[in-house]
Amino acid sequence: MAEARKAQITFTITMDENNLPEAIEWQATDSQEGGKCKAMMIALWDEKEQSTMRIDLWTKTMLVDEMKAFVHQNMLTLSDTFKRATGEEKIVGDMRDFCAYFAEKMQLAEPQ
Repeated sequence: MAEARKAQITFTITMDENNLPEAIEWQATDSQEGGKCKAMMIALWDEKEQSTMRIDLWTKTMLVDEMKAFVHQNMLTLSDTFKRATGEEKIVGDMRDFCAYFAEKMQLAEPQ
């Protein structure tokens, strides 16, 4: 049997004296990508506890408008992930409707 292929994603967080993130950098062994970012959201499923563990970090320089767009885009990609994983098209439509509502209320998109 062939040896399992492994990959690593590494995050380096630089914090100030109050433990607030000043910089976030990432690197992936399977990619030429990587570099700096202002925010990250990581969700992990704990099989034993049957619950989600989360790591949400953003730098002190992240603007409120950037956070609004970041959260909006995460909700959209979460709906895509849910559709691929479950095939539940009706609820995904509802999720996308809420994302449109969120975008309108946060002034990320023009009212429809």
